[in-house]
Amino acid sequence: MGTQGGQVWKVGQLANSTGVTVRTLHHYDHLGLVRPSARTLSGYRLYAESDVERLYAVLALRQLGLPLEAIGELLDGSSAIGPLLERHSACLDRQMVAIRNLRAQLSSVAAGMRGGQEVSVTDFLELIRKVITVDETVKAYFTDEQLADLAERRAQLGEDTIARVQAAWPDLIARVQSAIDAGADPAGPQAQGLAAEWIGLLDQFHGGDDGLRDSLYRMQADNAAKFEVQYGGPSPAQMDFIKAANAARH
Repeated sequence: MGTQGGQVWKVGQLANSTGVTVRTLHHYDHLGLVRPSARTLSGYRLYAESDVERLYAVLALRQLGLPLEAIGELLDGSSAIGPLLERHSACLDRQMVAIRNLRAQLSSVAAGMRGGQEVSVTDFLELIRKVITVDETVKAYFTDEQLADLAERRAQLGEDTIARVQAAWPDLIARVQSAIDAGADPAGPQAQGLAAEWIGLLDQFHGGDDGLRDSLYRMQADNAAKFEVQYGGPSPAQMDFIKAANAARH
């Protein structure tokens, strides 16, 4: 049975014209996404111009990354395009953040390999685990976007710089505690120097980003006891001393 006027395409012809495989066209037909308007007496699919227009609409929406089910609902008028695109945009934002995070981590590994560092399969799997599993304490204070920014910043600084910063903290914390034990004046030159070092190390973390700095401070303030026990972080008394010294600097 033929279509009423206009050009028609058999499935192979349409596949060649559009660059879509015959298998994909069969799949779209099975889903009810792009169905041929007619079939020949032998059962071959015949696509009319309106079918081809719908196919191009499907392909365009697929370029936006929309799932086939959503495309079908949209073209059939059972779903509004505005809310659909907003949901999909939010989904893409999350994927982009994850990709940025992964890219930053991979860049760090690649830099280590170029420097002669061997990376085993176990090391690589651990990298992936770190990318997809973030400490819940950190996630409570930093947005996905901020975590991606931190991962990129870490990659830019390089592992050697990160290691030097991490190694500097225990010594600085010990010197701050010694100043407290000695009754040092937060407004004095010794405390001022310690505060300057402290702020300098923090700047390596947040790079001057106000949002990252505020999130870091909130996390530290709310979890000081945990960080002190588990990670050797500064005590509340040490933080108060540095805050007083830093305030005296301005």
